[in-house]
Amino acid sequence: MSGETGTGQRLIAAADAVAARERRYAGRKRVNRVALALSLAAMAFGVFWLLWILWETFRLGIGGMAWATLTQMTPPPNEVGGIANAIYGSFLMVTLATFVATPIGILAGIYLAEYDVKGWLGSTTRFVNDILLSAPSIVIGLFIYAVVVARFKQFSGWAGVLALALIVIPVVIRTTENMLMLVPAGLREAAYALGAPKWKVITSITMRAARAGVVTGILLAVARISGETAPLLFTALNNQFWTSNLSEPMASLPVTIFKFAMSPYENWQQLAWAGVFLITAAVLGLNILARVLTRNKL
Repeated sequence: MSGETGTGQRLIAAADAVAARERRYAGRKRVNRVALALSLAAMAFGVFWLLWILWETFRLGIGGMAWATLTQMTPPPNEVGGIANAIYGSFLMVTLATFVATPIGILAGIYLAEYDVKGWLGSTTRFVNDILLSAPSIVIGLFIYAVVVARFKQFSGWAGVLALALIVIPVVIRTTENMLMLVPAGLREAAYALGAPKWKVITSITMRAARAGVVTGILLAVARISGETAPLLFTALNNQFWTSNLSEPMASLPVTIFKFAMSPYENWQQLAWAGVFLITAAVLGLNILARVLTRNKL
């Protein structure tokens, strides 16, 4: 009798354990469903606003597009004109800022990831870089205004280039460092075992493996500075006419959009939406091009 009782108790305990596991599993499934539903709702919320913004940008931007928009200068109120000078100014300043800041950011990121991972200089550089990353762009614009514009008593395209470059550098540094840290240490060790010097390992192994991520980071920085208005208001200011002289005030799309969008004149508002459409299309095209060029390439 005692053996049968013990067996029954073990069976009951096993059944209770199975029931407890099933209850835990059911509870986890409920939590998983709730978390999945919340995640999908958050995604749908973000995508809804993104699609709405893109639709309004496309609808109103196409309405402001014409041949004159791309070939003529910014017009007086209620007259025909375009934003050719602003397009050229933005392209010139963004391109120069990218060419100036990208090598500095990549080299600094390589130093932090490959040469000084835990040293005091690397830690200090990361701290300063984090401050620059979180600093509002208007603060950077005011800094360049105080250092360059106020000292030379002249708004200029060069000042705008410097302000935009200061925005690009921390983004490229952080992206480059993070991408290089994701490269497996085994790749480095295998190259060192074959007798490759450190500079060769960096250029041929680690940077090649992290190339797609680094390019993405550069494009993110370009996308950010393409729409910056505050730094250019304090540095390049604006110019109603075409100019290639970076020592003079220079027009830019973000400043022109800011000025025209707040005006009561219909032709200026149409040109502002055309500028928004051009910036959006350019950034989207750059991202698509980078994805195509870096796809499956290590």
